[in-house]
Amino acid sequence: MERVDYGAFDRLHIVSGEVLSAEPVAGSQKMLKLVVDIGEEKRTVLAGIAKTHKCEELVGKKVVFLANLAPKRILGVDSDGMVLAVDDGTDCMLLAFEKNVKNGLRVR
Repeated sequence: MERVDYGAFDRLHIVSGEVLSAEPVAGSQKMLKLVVDIGEEKRTVLAGIAKTHKCEELVGKKVVFLANLAPKRILGVDSDGMVLAVDDGTDCMLLAFEKNVKNGLRVR
């Protein structure tokens, strides 16, 4: 694993967000389309969590969001950011907050 200095970490804009909606992506068994409120704006992103998460359980969930990732078109959808998760090979778990936090707060 390559180590980076604090400046490299500080360039990542990681914020708190809230999932406003979630729906399956046509043509994919893995992807969900999420709309996430990150404080100053709402972002649409794709997340490969459909096999481990139900859409209705995601709405209202407070998540950790990488906001300055370059947008990418995936399966015909413009994905603008990333909801952070860990995958142990069996299960995919979203990074979330233990308390209700305001959307858009910077992770440091």
